[in-house]
Amino acid sequence: MIVYVIIFSILSILLIASAIYAVVQKDLLIAVISTGVISLILSVFFYLMHAPDVALTEAAIGIALTTIIFVITIRNTTRNEDESIDNNLDKF
Repeated sequence: MIVYVIIFSILSILLIASAIYAVVQKDLLIAVISTGVISLILSVFFYLMHAPDVALTEAAIGIALTTIIFVITIRNTTRNEDESIDNNLDKF
């Protein structure tokens, strides 16, 4: 019983840290990878709560499919962050 409390505490801290990191991160690819880590931690939570079907679904959809779709979308778009900074500096 105490082992589950320790595991849940560690996973909760990792989940909160990953969520904050995903929100604060400026690079979209790293933020998407961080959301994949969030899905991984959630699937472990579901497995520990004796819901293996939900854990497998979260792993398949949350980790694999969603992360892959976001990574493909990010790779197919162009980055405009550097250009917008240069354009804003030219205005002053």
